[in-house]
Amino acid sequence: MKNDLMKKRAMLFFFVFIAAALLCLSTALADVAHINIVQVQDTINPGIEDFLKYAIERSQEEGAECLIILLDTPGGLMASMRGIAQAILSSVVPVVVYVYPSGAQAASAGVFVTVAADIAAMAPGTNIGAAHPVSIGGGDVPSTMNEKVVNDMLAFARSIASQRGRNAEWLEDSIRKSVSITAEEAYAKNVIDLVADDLPTLIKKLDGWEIIRKGYTRTLHTEGVEQRTISPGWQHQVLKSISNPNIAYILLMIGLAGLYFELSQPGAILPGVIGGIALILALYALQTLPVNYAGILFILLAVLFFILEVKVASHGLLSFAGVLALVLGSLMLFRVPGHTNRLAMSVFIPTVLIVSGFFVTVASLAFRAQIRRPQTGTPALLGMIGEVKKDLMPQGTVFVCGELWNATADENIFAGEKVEVVSVENLRLKVRKISARE
Repeated sequence: MKNDLMKKRAMLFFFVFIAAALLCLSTALADVAHINIVQVQDTINPGIEDFLKYAIERSQEEGAECLIILLDTPGGLMASMRGIAQAILSSVVPVVVYVYPSGAQAASAGVFVTVAADIAAMAPGTNIGAAHPVSIGGGDVPSTMNEKVVNDMLAFARSIASQRGRNAEWLEDSIRKSVSITAEEAYAKNVIDLVADDLPTLIKKLDGWEIIRKGYTRTLHTEGVEQRTISPGWQHQVLKSISNPNIAYILLMIGLAGLYFELSQPGAILPGVIGGIALILALYALQTLPVNYAGILFILLAVLFFILEVKVASHGLLSFAGVLALVLGSLMLFRVPGHTNRLAMSVFIPTVLIVSGFFVTVASLAFRAQIRRPQTGTPALLGMIGEVKKDLMPQGTVFVCGELWNATADENIFAGEKVEVVSVENLRLKVRKISARE
């Protein structure tokens, strides 16, 4: 007994020792001088925003010398751009944005991400600029909102330029006139801090660089230190994939269509499962996007109209109202003041046509199924025509629907005569002669 107790204590001590050793090891690894590197070759969207915020937080926790963002983007969402810029500006760890490799660009929203960095760098053969706001479909922002959006972006650009010591005048031209310049021109105009041929050259140039921020000076030590790459996790990959407004909208439509089919045709299972998964993904994406709740309410109202079409004989009026509500909701879904997100017409038109056709078709099929004559069971026998096999005096047997039934009648009916089923009671039919029908 005493030996067992000693063994348990020894095992407990061993596990505590292992846990402490692992903790010390992780701390030691975190304290090793290193640089964190992430690569962004995509549009600026909520998925990228979430990933870069994660990379900044992780770099701060690990005590990295700096975080280098290898950037190549055509632009993206204003809301995500602001989130990334704010995270960079408030980061404790110095953030270096490097437009790389040759042929890469930092366009539109990428301009703000680049100039917000503690150190902005570009590779030869890259370009930066064209920051004038456009809608999600690529067109100009509607004139009623254009001035407001542009003025807001100009104020944001001046704020960043003041904090980082950048060329505010060029940033304003990039927004107003959509000007774009090369890496060498950007360096000459004080838009960026340096030009580096490749990543090793950049790291070498960063060594000994002094960064003045929030009242203190920090010197970077980058040459010869460990380089660690931070890759996006599966959650970042999923969010990046679905955070496009067009994809989020399609997922929402698939989700609603699947659940509607399951409600109108119970027992199908697969459409309900697919619809549930798509709807959850859509809601996850919509929480990261600027959404007009009036649009969501219109879409839900459209689904309600289609459900009522199954229950109410409206002669198509409810289906028409559902299609109208669906169109209005889709148009309003991403129309939020101060944001340029728009549902692309190339996605909107075919999706609305297909989804509306699906809803109307399923509603009409469900309604027809409800009003159709029963095909099985007792109700299906009523009104059926059969043949007397054994004289009804007044009891006998009749042949109906391929089956032989016991039957009764109010009059004598002889074998071979045709009869009609008028009622069913306890598996016994009551019939009458065809000639006696009223």
